[in-house]
Amino acid sequence: MKVIGVVGSGQMGAGIAQVAAQNGYQVIVEDIISAALEKASIAIDKSLGKLFEKKAIEEDPKTIASRIRFVSSISDLAKASPTLVVEAASENIELKLGLFSELDREMPKNCILASNTSSISITKIAAATRRPELVVGMHFFNPVPIMKLVEVISGLATSDATRSTVIDIASQLGKTTVQSKDVPGFIVNRLLLPMINEAVFALSEGLGSAQDIDTGMKLGTNQPMGPLALADFIGLDTCLSIMEVLYKGLGDSKYRAAPLLRQYVDAGWLGKKTKRGFYRYD
Repeated sequence: MKVIGVVGSGQMGAGIAQVAAQNGYQVIVEDIISAALEKASIAIDKSLGKLFEKKAIEEDPKTIASRIRFVSSISDLAKASPTLVVEAASENIELKLGLFSELDREMPKNCILASNTSSISITKIAAATRRPELVVGMHFFNPVPIMKLVEVISGLATSDATRSTVIDIASQLGKTTVQSKDVPGFIVNRLLLPMINEAVFALSEGLGSAQDIDTGMKLGTNQPMGPLALADFIGLDTCLSIMEVLYKGLGDSKYRAAPLLRQYVDAGWLGKKTKRGFYRYD
């Protein structure tokens, strides 16, 4: 397996493409927005340059970058005959169902279709295709070139061979894998997002300032980043989306999104990407 496709050229898609190229794969990145492709190319070049300066990689960044090609349609991606495609689009169920239906029509019959979803049912995504045995969750973490973990999630119909193949690929990319059942939030976000959500409740109740809450959690529980700063880094819209998936999928009121989180999203205060969330990033 030497050609990997990536659908979506945002921060996650660009990171996945970079790591695959660093490890010798030919990579085709697809996005219908040309400006997003250009932004991804610049981000990858910048990231590779920094890694090379720090001697974290030995190969010339330009050589690595030459293994990545950018296209603006699924049909162009299909022409490269990838044997694995990783979808890294926004955390929106309708968008993902549409993408997987299209990928199923366009990709070679033996191509594995993986989703980088952080919370959405792999079984439901797979049902949008005629190859559910070849659909799997492959959840990378941000920033992909740095974070070592990949969650592998099998849907109801995912074959053992498909699961084993993506575990092997993740290993070749230098990642450690954990396997999760196909339940809302999987392992990491099932535990992480309720903590972040509770921090938002604590902030709204005046339990402490954002800085106090984050400092308390960093120094009191030895976390590298406080929950509110982490929420800003993830994106408050993504945090809200995951909480809604947990609440709807598990039916427990303890997963109800904090009203302040919803209010910030409504205001467009989404964290670092909009320069304002629980902190300002001017």
